[in-house]
Amino acid sequence: MRRPFVRSILAGLVLIAANGCIHHAAANHVEISEDDKKSIHEPTADQRALGIYQPYSDADIAFMTGMIPHHAQAVIMAGWAPSHGARSDVGILCERSVVGQADEIRSMQQWLSDRGLPVPDATSTQMKMKMNGVEHDMLMPGMLSDKEMAELDKVRGREFDRLFLLGMIKHHQGAIDMVNGLFKAYGAAQDDTIYKFASDVFADQSIEIEVMRKMLASVQ
Repeated sequence: MRRPFVRSILAGLVLIAANGCIHHAAANHVEISEDDKKSIHEPTADQRALGIYQPYSDADIAFMTGMIPHHAQAVIMAGWAPSHGARSDVGILCERSVVGQADEIRSMQQWLSDRGLPVPDATSTQMKMKMNGVEHDMLMPGMLSDKEMAELDKVRGREFDRLFLLGMIKHHQGAIDMVNGLFKAYGAAQDDTIYKFASDVFADQSIEIEVMRKMLASVQ
């Protein structure tokens, strides 16, 4: 019964922080650059026909695009629990993560698709980035490297629980960092879908970090 209450408090803290940033900028009369103005997109006529009426920003696009591979890696990690001998409470956490994050991936893909934007594959664990005209693969904050994923895949039982919890705590913190970065970006999260999703990520993953820390203390 406490979970919705705690989530509402945490989501409220995100809103307060975001509003604080907005107020601070207004109080100091920060000029809006042309690049900032160009980063905001108004819905097209076709998008309005789909029911999209709120503007969205480049930061929103980057957040949704980057969170798909971030979630995809979490789904892979959590999906190993049954075959890697995870204990029951870790297994339950993993099962919830697989279902919940797979659903969120589909929602993020739909958000991008509705706006005519590139949609990452649900199983891709790296974000495509262009630098100087060359495309690179990159990991989002908190994600495990290929070496760390291989190490996790090798172990079983208690050692799997330990490495999984260590890795997923770092993974969740990375998602929280992504949310914090989103709310600091100019014009971001004006779209209700983005705001609710980012707030839920912040709240849910903050709670789960505390749960996993308690689990970790019992396996080390």
